[in-house]
Order: sequence, then structure tokens, then C-alpha cells
Amino acid sequence: MAAPSDPAQPSVPISYPITDLETLLSRSYFHSFHYPFNASSVPLPAASAEAPPRRRILVCHDFKGGYTDDDRWVQGGSNAGAYAVWHWYLIDIFIYFSHNLVTLPPPGWTNAAHTHGVKVLGTFIAEWEKGSEICNSLLSTAESARTYAERLAELANMLGFDGWLLNMEVSLDRHQIPNLKEFVGHLTQTMHNLVPGSLIIWYDSVTVDGELKYQNQLNEKNKPFFDICDGIFCNYSWEEDYPKDSGNVAGDRRFDVYMGIDVWGRGTYGGGQWKTNVALDVLKRDDVSAAIFGPGWLYETQQGEDFQGAQNRWWCLVEQSWDVLKRYPIILPFYSNFDQGHGFQYSIGGFQVVGSPWNNLSCQSFQPALDFTESSQSSMQVFINFVDGPYTGGGSLTCQGGLTVGEIFSTRLFLGQLTLDQPLSLIYYVKSDGNSVMGLKLSFSSSLNSTTHALLLPDALFPMCQLASSNDIIIPSRSRRDLSTGSGWVRYESIITTFTTSPQTLTEVRLLAYLSPGSMIADESPYYASLGLLRIEIFGQKVEFPPPDSWITVGEDISWSLSNEGTRTVSLKITWKLKDSSQPFAAYNVYVRKMSGGLNDTVGTLDLLGVVRAGLYYVSALEVPSGVTDLGFFFQVCSLNGISQELDESPSYLLAVEG
Repeated sequence: MAAPSDPAQPSVPISYPITDLETLLSRSYFHSFHYPFNASSVPLPAASAEAPPRRRILVCHDFKGGYTDDDRWVQGGSNAGAYAVWHWYLIDIFIYFSHNLVTLPPPGWTNAAHTHGVKVLGTFIAEWEKGSEICNSLLSTAESARTYAERLAELANMLGFDGWLLNMEVSLDRHQIPNLKEFVGHLTQTMHNLVPGSLIIWYDSVTVDGELKYQNQLNEKNKPFFDICDGIFCNYSWEEDYPKDSGNVAGDRRFDVYMGIDVWGRGTYGGGQWKTNVALDVLKRDDVSAAIFGPGWLYETQQGEDFQGAQNRWWCLVEQSWDVLKRYPIILPFYSNFDQGHGFQYSIGGFQVVGSPWNNLSCQSFQPALDFTESSQSSMQVFINFVDGPYTGGGSLTCQGGLTVGEIFSTRLFLGQLTLDQPLSLIYYVKSDGNSVMGLKLSFSSSLNSTTHALLLPDALFPMCQLASSNDIIIPSRSRRDLSTGSGWVRYESIITTFTTSPQTLTEVRLLAYLSPGSMIADESPYYASLGLLRIEIFGQKVEFPPPDSWITVGEDISWSLSNEGTRTVSLKITWKLKDSSQPFAAYNVYVRKMSGGLNDTVGTLDLLGVVRAGLYYVSALEVPSGVTDLGFFFQVCSLNGISQELDESPSYLLAVEG
């Protein structure tokens, strides 16, 4: 995706790379209209800043050349089947890769990855004949090497991602190597100063002799680069003893060696594709890290009719080899609506507000760590449902199959590492058919190595002694049906006080599926129920939203025009921020009301324009019917626990219709 012909002019915000050194050096990207829209708004959690002292998995995106309709539209697109990743609990580092000189990760990827505690890197690549010309300028002097390093560090810092993959796939003269080392070392140090926990990863390409010769391991030919950065991504054509040898060369930095695995299978150990786990098993045995390149192979080659199922099966192989790497929740509040960042509709609180296909990775919520090996051994299917009306977002988690009365199906939702010493409130929304019932099971561990299970069961079915073992506690989930939406969703809330005497750690949240005990059917009956939202927070903690007059809202770059059909349209950029605070919020639902009587007019229809993670939005060619005198834009504030402010108390901006 090339840059717009005139990046300074207002237009629908997109993500795009930097393709030449002149643009990088001049810092002209920061004068682009698109720049502020491309800054990620979800910071990396502090607990994820330090690299874990274990082998890690790095995933390199490489999807159709990058910047496709799946991710270039910063405010979202219309592709309900957009490519996405949702197995973040198996990933430590995500690299957004393309064959452009400077690949800047679209903010949706950074927001989704940071939500799950995964670091995101951009790519700096010099390759082919043009790459040699670039290196002649980049490495002409030590000063030029440092200057370009500082430009890259500034980009990562300002756009909110966590470092760079350096891919110098060119042959160099030996006299250029000292300046190349200056570039790598200075970039590493500058990034560390600007972004604690940031990473610079060297790709195994050019050697210290200047040869473009892949070593497929860490050795004396590439170790001088490894020594001055945070890790090496070794090429894919390694042999079975290379990981062990590389680990020995790395010494106490063996986990900074990322052995490449090409999912496409191009000369990679084990063949990649559905045998990627063959290589992972070797790396696990030799206790070094893995760099998985091109998992989009599943999508691009249409592995099976159902991409959701194919992707779940493939990542299940990764988990079986390496187990779960990251855990959440780790802090409160914790909230998930199971949104993957795409769908065929969009709902808020049980109301459908968009009925058309959409995609926006910034909308991705915490993703469940479903155990697909476990569910495949049962007649029950567990999947993200994009068809039935979701509670909030674009999808819900559905269990479907057959059960008999007294039979319990249990599946993993989240694996946590959350230490608690206060009472908890846990709220979840369920929609079910007939006798299908959903509950939850929470596991807590104590410092005494004992485990307690809390069963959260709907109050109408309490107590359910047959569900509990000797070390289980049954806690009622009190229900409340929201009749205003007519959507069938029921709200359940439980108060958990099992650890008020001593701290305990929440280690797992499981879903329980069973039939109502009142059912008179003896044989297997159909089961169908969906979980639409899960919220865990400190009991009694209230969300305080700032009043409307606490906000400054500004409309800029306002442009009126006539469409080809003769309808008046308007485009503008709107920003909003608090006057005296930098209080963080999770998201904003952006609405417009077309009115004929100012902000007090509540007759005009209210339409959702989009969902954003930061306080700015570009309205593009919005149609304004005749008779409309004012446009009221409302920015509904969404807290970190998923609660939304009332619209009439949210910040707003009133635009008088021209003429």
C-alpha cells in the first residue's frame, strides 16, 4: 500500500509504509494527515515489558504483502472475513512485515496485541539492488547510521509499538560493517531509552564479512550483531543440531535465539504447514525460542472451508508442542465480549447498531484460550458465533451440541495469573434455548498449594449439588433479564468472597454447560447457549465518568460538497479530550444525529459511525438530507470494564449545516 498522493490532505485515514530514506530522514511522516490516526492507543501492560526468562514464540505476519483491506483502514473496513489473529496466549512477539523499506504496524494490530500483553515490532528491510543503494547512504558514515537509527526509534516511540526487526538482505563491502554495527547498536540503545522493554531483532542475512549468506544458526559470522541487539531471527533452513549449537553459542542468552520456521514450508525444518509442530518440538527440546513466519498461509491457501476452524486446529498444534505462554487476566478490571475485530453486524448492549459487514482489529477484545483438543472429544462444539445477534461487538461464544440431564460439559475460557484479596463481582450475559443453562467455574490457588473451585450457577437452579465435588464452593448467579432490547440476553452476577481471609490467585475460568434439572427428557437433548460478555472487577467499584463540560471537542478540516446524486455531504476531523485529566478509557462509540433543532432535538435518527480507541475520528462524505439544520456528533465513553456512559452525558460536537 503506497502513501497517499498528498499525505497532508485530509482523507480517510490509512496505514502505509515509508519507502525511501529521504522520507525517513525528513520526518515528513509526522506532517501527514494520517499520522495521529496511526498511533496505537493501547499501551503494553507494564507486566509484559520485561522479556520472560524462558523460550519464546515470535510470529512474523507477512500477509499478502501487508496493508491490505484487512488492516490498512485505520477506522475499520467492510470485510467481515478479514484476516486476524486471536491465539495471543501462544505469542510473545508479533512482527508486522512487508517488503517496504520501513514497515509501520497498523494501529489495529498493535492495539490487539498490546491488549493481550504481546509486543509488536515494525520491519526495516534493505533488499535487492535498491537495498544496496539504500545501504550506501545509510552506512556512508557513522553519523548517518546513528541519524537513521534515531529516526526509526522516534517512529516506534511516537506510534506506540515496541521495536524493530532489522533485515539487511544485501551484500556489503567490509568497510561498511563498522557503520552497520553502529546502526544496530545505536538503534538498540536509543529504543531502550525511549521505550522500556523494547526489542531490536537482527535477521540472519548479511554476515560480519559483508556476505549475504544465511547461516541458519547463531555462529561467529552473525554473533557480533546478536551481541549488540536483543535477539536474532535465524533463517529457516536449519538442521536438527543447529538449535542446540546456537543455544550453546548464545550462552546465558539462549532464549534470545529465535529459530525460523516458514509456515509455507519453503526449505524449513519439518516442512512447516500442518507439520510446523515438528520443528517446534525440536526447539522445545533444545530450549531456544521460535520465530514462526507466515501463519497467514492458512488464510491465503484456504485450508478447509472454514478459516476459523482451520486456524484453531493449527494453533492447537502449537499449544500441544509448547503449552500456553501468556496468561490473562493479570489485572482488574477484566472484560471480554469475545469480539475478534470483524463480523456481519455490531451490537451494543443487546441492540444491533450496525447490520452490515465490518472489520476493525482495534475492536478486538480479550480472546478466550479455548482448548480445542478438549472440545473435539465431545459432541459439543465451542465457537465464536458471528451469525446470531451478539450482546456487544461482532460475535459471542456459543456452545452447541447434545447433552443428557445431569451431564456437564466444561471448557476452558481463560487462564489467569491474578492475585486477589478483595471480594469480586463477576457479571456475565447468556442467551440460551429451552433448557440449556450456562454457568462458570473459577479456580483459585493459595500460597499453601491448595486449589479452590467456585461454581457460579444461576440462582433458579441453586443449589446444584451434583455439580460440586468436595473442594468446590457453589455461588449463586443472580439473574436479570433485560426486557428493553427484546434480545433474549440475561444478565447474571455473582459476588465472590472466598479469599477475604488470605490472598489467592485466580488461575482459570471455565464455562459449564448443562441442562436444566427440571427437564423431563431422559435421552440426549439439543443444547444451544451463548456467552456474550464477561466482566470481573472489585466488588463495589464504581465507574465515574466525567461530565460533558469536562471535555474539549474540536471540528477541523470541514469540507462540504455535493455527491454525484446531488446529495450534500460533509467531511471533517473531530477531536475530543478532557480539559484537566488524562484518564484512560477503553474506547469511544462515535454516533451522529441529523437534526433540525440543535442538540435538544431527539427526533433525528442516531447512527453509529464507528468505534475508536483514541479521541479522534474522521467523518468522510457523510450524507446530509435536505431539511437537516444541524449534525450532532456524540462520543460515548466506554470504560476499561466495558461499561458505557449515557449518550446524553457524553462529550459531543454540534455542526451547523452550511447554507
